[in-house]
Amino acid sequence: MFDEIIDKIKPYIKDYESYLVGGYMRDKMSGIKSNDRDIAIKCSKLKDLVKQISDNTKGAYVELDNENEIYRVAWGEDYVDFARLYNDCLEDDIKRRDFTINSIMYDINNDVVIDVLNGKNDFNSGLIRTYNISNLSDDYLRMLRAFRFKSALGFKIEDDILEFVKKNAKNINNIAPERINSELIKIFEGKDVVSTLELMDEAGLLEVIFPVFREIKKIPPNSHHHLDLFHHLLETVNNIRIDKPELKLAAFLHDLAKPDTWTIEPDTKRHRFIGHDELGGKKVIPILKKLKFSKKQIDYISKMIANHIYPSSLMSSKDVSQKAIIRFFRKIGDDTLDLIELARADRLSARGIAVDDKMVRENLDNLQTLKDMYNEISPKLKSLPKLIDGNQIMEILQIEPSYKLREIIEEIKELQLEEKIKTPLDAIKYVQSKKI
Repeated sequence: MFDEIIDKIKPYIKDYESYLVGGYMRDKMSGIKSNDRDIAIKCSKLKDLVKQISDNTKGAYVELDNENEIYRVAWGEDYVDFARLYNDCLEDDIKRRDFTINSIMYDINNDVVIDVLNGKNDFNSGLIRTYNISNLSDDYLRMLRAFRFKSALGFKIEDDILEFVKKNAKNINNIAPERINSELIKIFEGKDVVSTLELMDEAGLLEVIFPVFREIKKIPPNSHHHLDLFHHLLETVNNIRIDKPELKLAAFLHDLAKPDTWTIEPDTKRHRFIGHDELGGKKVIPILKKLKFSKKQIDYISKMIANHIYPSSLMSSKDVSQKAIIRFFRKIGDDTLDLIELARADRLSARGIAVDDKMVRENLDNLQTLKDMYNEISPKLKSLPKLIDGNQIMEILQIEPSYKLREIIEEIKELQLEEKIKTPLDAIKYVQSKKI
């Protein structure tokens, strides 16, 4: 099995039982290039060996878990994780793996594939199976990993695993949130994410990770939504066409504040959720912080949720001005196309009796128009020359740094986009016109 990284380290592990395991072998069967190589090795002084490999191959040494003897050598995006062979015994190591599709091993020194548990058959059959259900108790994150593999590969999870999850779902709370975060992102990266989320819910794992869904599932269908809120969120995820896990997660959580804003009008019986978008943008922040999402991810998801109604409401006005549209583009910035996609997916997922085909078609046409306008205008948004700075404005108007100053700067930028201000002199004259 040719692999330039494995060939690089072969001279240093030739005297030890060494096996490529797990994700690398699974990806190999999927035809996916993997930079993630795990080696199980029989070596009494593993740390010393890995440091030697690192030094001699100019790699970066990383100590992942000294207690359990897990070490990494990295060369840019490529890396190898070394772990001590369980009980120094190949068969014991294989039988304690999480799932059979991850138990296939490649004997590096003897160039032989070892498949004691018929993991290749399970892979070809699309089956997520475990040799021993008690293996999941060794690390309760393995419950979530089962769903990650289902989402990524579209495989079926065996019933005994699902039963185990139903009985042990609460134990996921004992897992470091950083590890849960990693698996969640991979779930939302998968091709089978919607059915995976449904199955996670059936197994009781979804509400443990996202307790907010206990309240979400209480919101029934209404005149504008043919689905209850939980299934509306799933359908919205299903309609997202951009392969971006954070956007799909935002779609899944975009109405999380509806239970907090739910009212029913006495006369019309219409369900209202006034302000759920803005509140949702705030409410999602502590949820994502607890799961150790990065600030950049949190800011993005919060922005998507807080503004998910904005594109459709903006374009529903019959006399929407170019100025208002440009203000929208400026506010959302580089995330504009993602937000329009979320609005489109949301529209397609809400087809209650009060929503006819004409309304849907007009809404989608408006969103396409907005998208086309952004594609046309966005290059200008990024390349506007600076015609006047804040200090000049403050000197002309004899004002201090303030909201008024920011407002004038934004006005000048909008007028530049409309090509009503083209030169520094135009900008000065405009500011002078603001004198009181």
